[in-house]
Amino acid sequence: MEKKLEVLFEDNHLLIVNKPAGLLSQGDRTGDESMLDIGKQYIKEKYKKPGDVFLGLVHRLDRPVSGVLLLARTSKALERLNASMREGTIKKTYWALTEKQPEELSGHLVHWLEKIESDNRVIAHREASPNRKKATLSYEMVQYIKGKCLLEVNPQTGRPHQIRVQLSKIGCPIIGDNKYGWKGKKNAQEIGLHARKLEFNHPVTKEAMEIVAPVKNNPFIQAFMINAGQR
Repeated sequence: MEKKLEVLFEDNHLLIVNKPAGLLSQGDRTGDESMLDIGKQYIKEKYKKPGDVFLGLVHRLDRPVSGVLLLARTSKALERLNASMREGTIKKTYWALTEKQPEELSGHLVHWLEKIESDNRVIAHREASPNRKKATLSYEMVQYIKGKCLLEVNPQTGRPHQIRVQLSKIGCPIIGDNKYGWKGKKNAQEIGLHARKLEFNHPVTKEAMEIVAPVKNNPFIQAFMINAGQR
C-alpha cells in the first residue's frame, strides 16, 4: 500500500488526512501499520523531532472506509476536539455506494445498536434495550446510474459500524461490505463508504473549518464518479 500521506490540512494544532480504504486508523491486535503511525512518522521527519511525537486520534474510520480523518498535534487541541465530538458540534458527511435505492430517497433513520464482541459485529434493532445504544443518521440520494446508488449520509451519533449496519437494515448494504449483507465478491479491505467532509470550529483559532476529501482513495466510489463524469 502507498504510504505517502495525503494531507488535507495542517497547522501547529491539527493534521487532517485522506485515509485510504484498507488502512487502519490506529493500531490493533494485527500489528499492521496504521494512519496514526504514518502520521507520527510524517511529523517526526518533516519537523526533525527527536523522541516520541504526540499525535492524537479524534475519531476513527473503519479499516475498509476511506476519507477525511482528523488528528490533533497537541493535547489541548485533542481535549477540545474530543469535547466537540461529545457535544455533537462536529458535522460529518459520508458518501455511501449501494446497489439498491432506499424506498424513500431521503430520510432519517433511528436504530438501537447491539455490539457482538466475539466477531466485531453490530446488530441494528428497532426497539430500545439496556444493552443497546441509540444511533441516528439522515441520508439523501445524490445520484443513481448503472445500477448503483450514491447516498450522502450525515450521522448524528458516532456508533461503531453505524452507517454500514443502518443502511443494511433498510435493505441497502454498502457495496463491498460482506459483513453487513452485500452478496458480491468478498473483499475485506475496501467498501463503498467514504468520509467526504468534516465541518467544525478550529479548537484554538475558532475559525470555521470545512475539509473535503477527494474520493481517489476509494476505488468503488472513484469508479462511480468517473462514470458520472465527476471526481
